[in-house]
Amino acid sequence: MNMKDKSWKEIPIGGLIEKGGTAMEYKTGSWRTFRPVVDKSKCINCLQCWIYCPDSSIKAENGMMAGFDYEHCKGCGICATICPVKCIKMEQEKK
Repeated sequence: MNMKDKSWKEIPIGGLIEKGGTAMEYKTGSWRTFRPVVDKSKCINCLQCWIYCPDSSIKAENGMMAGFDYEHCKGCGICATICPVKCIKMEQEKK
């Protein structure tokens, strides 16, 4: 089994990172209970969400908020909390 096939249950206890540069190989989005959803009509592209996201799950292109990397977003809600215009809402994950 290679690193891309590992599920969250197979990640070492304590989240031990055995070697650098492997974070992208762990798809952690399945941990999420709530997902962020942006209302682009309200977004002012301040990128505060991008700055504060602990998982680098905010996509930014050409200085604008372009969406979310749901494969790595854990649904912590920091982006929704930090947004000055409250254009990001947390919605229950549909599984």
